[in-house]
Amino acid sequence: MRDVLRPRLLAELTRLRADWRPALLWSLRITVAATASYVVATLLFPDTQPLLAPLTAMLVVQVTPVSLLASGLDRVVAVVAGVSVAVAFATVVPLQWWSLGLLILVSITIGQALRLRSNLVEVAISGMLVLGVGSLGAEAAAWQRIAETLVGAAVGIAANLLFPPKVASADAGRAIDQLADSLGDLLTRAADGLAERPDAAGLTAAADTWLGDARAITHRIPNVGLTLERAEQGRRLNVRAVGTADVGPGLRQGLEALEHSAVSVRGMFRALRDASYDAEWVDDDYGADVLAGLEQTFRELAAGVDAFGELVRAEGEPTHRASAADVARLRQSLEGLHEARARLDDLLTSETSLELVELHAAVLATVRRLQREMDLDERIRRQVRLLRRPRPRSGRPRTEPPVEVTPEAETQLLPRLPRRPR
Repeated sequence: MRDVLRPRLLAELTRLRADWRPALLWSLRITVAATASYVVATLLFPDTQPLLAPLTAMLVVQVTPVSLLASGLDRVVAVVAGVSVAVAFATVVPLQWWSLGLLILVSITIGQALRLRSNLVEVAISGMLVLGVGSLGAEAAAWQRIAETLVGAAVGIAANLLFPPKVASADAGRAIDQLADSLGDLLTRAADGLAERPDAAGLTAAADTWLGDARAITHRIPNVGLTLERAEQGRRLNVRAVGTADVGPGLRQGLEALEHSAVSVRGMFRALRDASYDAEWVDDDYGADVLAGLEQTFRELAAGVDAFGELVRAEGEPTHRASAADVARLRQSLEGLHEARARLDDLLTSETSLELVELHAAVLATVRRLQREMDLDERIRRQVRLLRRPRPRSGRPRTEPPVEVTPEAETQLLPRLPRRPR
């Protein structure tokens, strides 16, 4: 139990150390917006307690400016629709249980027709509050409620424009890198398991475990996609994004590549599980050579996935400079994938067992998929272009002689490589 809880606690402490400052700033932004909206509303309505203004400000303040504007507009539309229905009801019927139920039904229906999403219930809430004051005060209460909502929405929008949230490209890059680390760790654990040379029953049980872990990794991909989507939206209408490189397309391509690779790895473990079920080759002398080859291939796949994740994370942080050691590691992992592909091609031409042919074909398909999806050479070029992006100058265009490429350079402008035949 201790071995299970300790890594989780360490991971949680690491997350808290990394996220405490953004969380504190987020709390301060909401607090300042709510307090300021209440102060403004009390100046407009001195004899009341306009709590709707800070409530609206807290609901309007969002992570990204785009969602901020959308939420503010939805909030205002919901309140206007609710008070309009309530004023119409107050002039016709008194507040009774049946009129309240009818008001809620009509308000929710209107909110669904207007597609108000999270502010759907606000239509009915506004209607009930206005209807509760009776027919004589309904109109005045309606106008005050609309005014408080407008004040809260305006202050919330102003708070995000004056204190814009950060561009979360680095967070998206770290999330993608963590996904790659999970996939690489799974491949490494599988290689370690094959190094123990298990029998047929042990290999089948281990393959079932690896297959379940691969499924869990693919289920995490939508959450990483949401993080990337927030980062992409965070650039829009955000003054802090002015003058910074748009790394969203590169991160999106990296996430899609990892998604396809994870699905391919899951299929590979499924093929390993099927090939090991009641298989005689596992316990033969030839089985040790097969397991050794799979172990080496899994380690090469893990190295490629880890290198790819680090490079995608570097793209999320354009100021990060890749060292010569990083470039050498990427090159080495790319060469390992090519060696694995050549080795599997040779095995397929000489293999006679149908089970092993299907297994090696599945592993070869995974290697090819990772080679296509994780174009490490193109990733290095993309990172170098982000680092070396020239700044425009007024006057004549800037022209520079070509930079000589040296192995000792920390970042290199790599030449365009010819495509290898597939």
